Amino acid sequence: MEPNVEIRRLLDVMPASGRMTVKLVSKPEQSKVIDASFPLPWNQERPVYINFDLWRRLKQPQRDLLLLRTISWLTGVKWFKPDIYQGVVVAGILGGFVESAQQDVVGVVVAGGLSAIALIRIWRTNNSQESELNADTAAIRIALRRGYSETEAAEHLLTAIETVAKIEGRSGLNFSELIRCQNLRAIAGLSTMGVPESYKNNPM
Repeated sequence: MEPNVEIRRLLDVMPASGRMTVKLVSKPEQSKVIDASFPLPWNQERPVYINFDLWRRLKQPQRDLLLLRTISWLTGVKWFKPDIYQGVVVAGILGGFVESAQQDVVGVVVAGGLSAIALIRIWRTNNSQESELNADTAAIRIALRRGYSETEAAEHLLTAIETVAKIEGRSGLNFSELIRCQNLRAIAGLSTMGVPESYKNNPM
């Protein structure tokens, strides 16, 4: 597999929103098939690293869904959106500046503490099991616009998760992957048992 040729193909598969911020990078030395770091708010570019020697061992539909899922997860991370936690962060920072100007040490500590708590909450929300399941669902929605049916997309993503674990030499799936696979089986009609609501609403 020629990495540059595959990258050009994958760029066509990606949604326009992903092409604006995500950069596909060949990384043959990594042990993972595909990898992306959690995007921090000050990082404008969101790289996705692919080991194409391992990547080629997946079928094309599996590669498509795996990429779309990774892109959906990356673009789904929202640090700045109007909700109570972002409001607390902003209020805490502004309060810290005011208290600092007034040389109120206790006020600075309290304002900083509120900001830190709110930032941790935002980080946990973006790293929750719900965000993992949402990324899978978003990938399937995009795949519908690429000619896949919902059942096909869910099956390809399901088999991709399982195949990647084997390619990487892992003994099995981790807890998050097991939950995702159960959800995908339900979407694909392979299981009547879905994922409990508690897993969709609770942070990992």
